Amino acid sequence: MDPREAALRQAYDHGVRWLTSLPDRPVPARATVDEVVRALGADLPDGPSPPADVVDLLATACEPGLTAFPGGRFYGFVVGGTEPAALAADWLVSAWDQNCVMRAVTPAYAAAEEIAATWLLDLLGLPDGASVGFTTGATMANFTCLAAGRDAVLRRAGWDVARDGLAGGPPVRVLAGESRHMAVDLALRYLGLGGPRLVSADAQGRVDPEALRRAVAAGGREPTLVVLQAGDIHSGAFDPFADTVRAAREAGAWVHVDGAFGLWAAASPRYAHLTAGCADADSWATDAHKTLNVPYDCGLALVRDPSALRAAMGQRGDYLIQHEHGDPIDKVPELSRRGRAFPVWAALRSLGRSGVADLVERLCRHASAFASGIAGIDGASVLNEVVFTQVCAEFGDDERTDRVLARLLDDGTAWISGSTWHGRRVMRISVSNWSTTDEDVGRTLAAIRRAAAEDRQG
Repeated sequence: MDPREAALRQAYDHGVRWLTSLPDRPVPARATVDEVVRALGADLPDGPSPPADVVDLLATACEPGLTAFPGGRFYGFVVGGTEPAALAADWLVSAWDQNCVMRAVTPAYAAAEEIAATWLLDLLGLPDGASVGFTTGATMANFTCLAAGRDAVLRRAGWDVARDGLAGGPPVRVLAGESRHMAVDLALRYLGLGGPRLVSADAQGRVDPEALRRAVAAGGREPTLVVLQAGDIHSGAFDPFADTVRAAREAGAWVHVDGAFGLWAAASPRYAHLTAGCADADSWATDAHKTLNVPYDCGLALVRDPSALRAAMGQRGDYLIQHEHGDPIDKVPELSRRGRAFPVWAALRSLGRSGVADLVERLCRHASAFASGIAGIDGASVLNEVVFTQVCAEFGDDERTDRVLARLLDDGTAWISGSTWHGRRVMRISVSNWSTTDEDVGRTLAAIRRAAAEDRQG
């Protein structure tokens, strides 16, 4: 047997065993880093090993150290799972091993990217003709969009950052809500812009439109970026886009929306109202490896003006065979990158319009079930005003909340993370996996009730 085929067959067998174990296995990893190191072997062998044996060792040694992220009972972060067609497409991506940077070299990838981009804009209710780049995740999607915005507002001020850099140029002011995600700050740091000036938000993390209007007006015509969000990481709340986007646009600011998981609300007739006015922004960032459930990693950078994105991200080289209308390389920071659009195309083709809407609504239904179930536990309270896919709860005080979380992790039924919100310790539940079932939610709620009851009993 060809060594590639033997290795792939070994990987397939282990992969299927892993996937079929997810409904019943404990969610947390069962082995420590040191235990996995010993199982893998710390010393580099003197000679070669058969590829199939290497794959077998990797799978066998690592399996106890894996967390069941793709299973239906992981709620620790917004990570999604892997929708079947997208998973299979990702295997093909690795087998095909394409350098997906130029239309002339990889026309198959360019075609899949163009189709997927068109479908995404349609599903998310964003302007036709906007440019879509496929990044490593929402952090780099935010970076990409804000780079386009930074360069655009500086061009309006008569400064060419691509030619002259930032030093000596007009300062770029960035306004963001108090509850923005840390990925925004990280992207701004990468861009040399420093931290944002914070605008007051309500208890659910929604930016106050009047406070934003005053903050924007205070800067006059200074080059300005305004960052809004679709889906607060704790409450799931959405900024009031109609008012905030209008306030920013009136002052000539570039408006960017960080919608890592929340932007997908636009794909659901039931929840699209949460994004009303969002499409009037200049750029949007979201993840496909969150709500859409494609494999890690895949973010989406969407920019209304394709020329602004190309000006910020475009790359030139004498050895590159570049197309007059642009290439995948012109939309993202990475020079050479994986074919992320293939799994996105596969997921969208598999789910269809109604399937994407059903997926979003099922995740929200599960989140609502968690909120209702936890609200009925003695001493517990749910802190969300409106439930999208995030639920935050506390169990009386910080110490008890942490004890309940620790008992839940020891139980192994589910993985739910703790967080600090408004100075209080909370249990934060993120519902994002396509494979989560009503039974998964029921089992997890039973484990939460059990942990709370055991804590009461001491």
